[in-house]
Amino acid sequence: MDKFKSFTSRLEGDVPILADGAMGTMLHTKGIALDTCFDDLNRSQPELVTQVHRDYLAVGAELIETNTFGANRYKLGEHGLADQVVEINLLGAELAREAADTKTFVAGSVGPLGVRLAPFGRVSQEEAREVFREQIEALIRGGVDLLLIETHSDLYEIREAILAAREVASLPIIASVTYTRDDRTLLGDSPKHAARFLASCGADIIGANCSGGPAQLLRILSEMRRTVPDAFFSVMPNAGWPEQISGRIIYPATEDYFGEYALAFCESGAHIIGGCCGTTPTHIASMRNSLDDIEGSCHPVDILEMQEPTAPVAESAPQPTALAIRLAKGEFTISVELDPPRGFSTHKLLAGAQNLAEAGADIINVADSPMARMRMSPWAACQLIQKRVGLETVLHFPTRGRNLLRVQGDLLAAHAIGVRNIFVVMGDPTEIGDYPDAMDNYDLVPSGLLRLIKHNFNSGVDHSGADIGEATSFFAGCALNLNPRDLDREIRVLNKKILSGADFALTQPVFVPDQVNTFIERYQQMFGDLKLHILVGILPIFSSRHASFLNNEVPGIDIPEHIQKRIEATDENAPKEGVAIAIELVEALRGSAQGIYLMPAFGRYDLASEIIEAVRNME
Repeated sequence: MDKFKSFTSRLEGDVPILADGAMGTMLHTKGIALDTCFDDLNRSQPELVTQVHRDYLAVGAELIETNTFGANRYKLGEHGLADQVVEINLLGAELAREAADTKTFVAGSVGPLGVRLAPFGRVSQEEAREVFREQIEALIRGGVDLLLIETHSDLYEIREAILAAREVASLPIIASVTYTRDDRTLLGDSPKHAARFLASCGADIIGANCSGGPAQLLRILSEMRRTVPDAFFSVMPNAGWPEQISGRIIYPATEDYFGEYALAFCESGAHIIGGCCGTTPTHIASMRNSLDDIEGSCHPVDILEMQEPTAPVAESAPQPTALAIRLAKGEFTISVELDPPRGFSTHKLLAGAQNLAEAGADIINVADSPMARMRMSPWAACQLIQKRVGLETVLHFPTRGRNLLRVQGDLLAAHAIGVRNIFVVMGDPTEIGDYPDAMDNYDLVPSGLLRLIKHNFNSGVDHSGADIGEATSFFAGCALNLNPRDLDREIRVLNKKILSGADFALTQPVFVPDQVNTFIERYQQMFGDLKLHILVGILPIFSSRHASFLNNEVPGIDIPEHIQKRIEATDENAPKEGVAIAIELVEALRGSAQGIYLMPAFGRYDLASEIIEAVRNME
């Protein structure tokens, strides 16, 4: 029986074909730097590549992939190796073929080109197909049994790879797509659309690889199989979402976890299973053991039993934000406000955020043009902090200065970059800021914006009821003044915000702890239990002049005389005394608030860090 028939016969078997795991991960653990051209190791260190293949074969892998994931003209060109495409791919195939026995299938690995195709880039579809053809021809000359076109996010790019393969050979083709955390490709395609598209392009096996861990790819596999029930499927997940710890990339999923999911993949109809980034021979060995324990067939679930559920599946629903989880658990939460820079340099912003994170802050609030002063867009600041510092953010979202079109476009932008905590506020009037004549109109008041977020966007429709593709998952907050001139009016306004969907509130700075209980008690008298998480504002006083300004010119702030006298008596040590007062306030508030909203004065994040560390020591 020739290899083509052998592969087809095995594909139709009762137990999935077991593929290998990560090549790059294993090469890195053997001392190869991450900035090395891994594909060129086929020439420079062939014995190392061969050993990785043998390690996977030794634990029971039936299919191994060539070390050629990035061996196309564009990616090799980044290392000055564009003219070595044929040699590197030919050697990659030969090394895998040399390691394999007669029963092992060798798949030629073909990754993305590393450039964007038109209309998103400048490479034409014809050019892309020619580059894929060059690589694939060399792999076929080297003796591969099938082609694994993997880790693609652009369906039109993977189509060109499939067409290139069909032009030069009739080998089986696995076409495998990678997905982001929201179960979409980077270009926004769903697993359903991808499955239909790949089937129409002539892929023999429809795959999903890389992405998150096994749980995500099990979910995606089920969706693809419902969409194209007669197709063959391949799943090769990462070992979970990677984390960077002490300069190393760590993948959390254990080998036992992969062993459990081997059975789940089988029962969900996978025909080929394996691993991607972060997986090692131990993961593959665990999967092998699980498959070997199957008596006969694992009996894939019938398609009729896999109809779309009438209610959302909990596992596929968007995960709550870290802020939402903390507040739901009743954990005392420390949120700190940072102002975006006035220029484009972000060094101080990131240094401040890192300092606060190390001190123990849970969340960073990013203000939007505070005091109507021109500053960097808070979206950029939020994304940088979340990406570089690893701390979740709350985006301040003023209604002032935005019409309904911009409000909705900005919300979509925030969600697209992973910012899902939104603090809705009216915003400062432009007349007090840098551009007093700037437009100051708005289409929505804060309660209206909360309703738009929670009742429309989080249900998948815009203000007019039009479909936005999928529901957002915003966690929305509102502003609260605990010391208003008209207490009952403030409570009525708050109740309206709660009915509109507010999840939490950030308050004006408080210097009298009893104001919290007084407000809550009055709310309960008017509307019943207050079902809202409250983070009480804490503003460290910096000087006697600062205290005087706050007390006399900022509505809602009332600094008791005894605190003012403490600050006046300390002269140059006023900032330290302000820290001490802030710590005392937090200690007094712990029983009545779910957390604090810390507002460092004059960018003194070092003083804020002292407060955070002291608060953490109270726990």
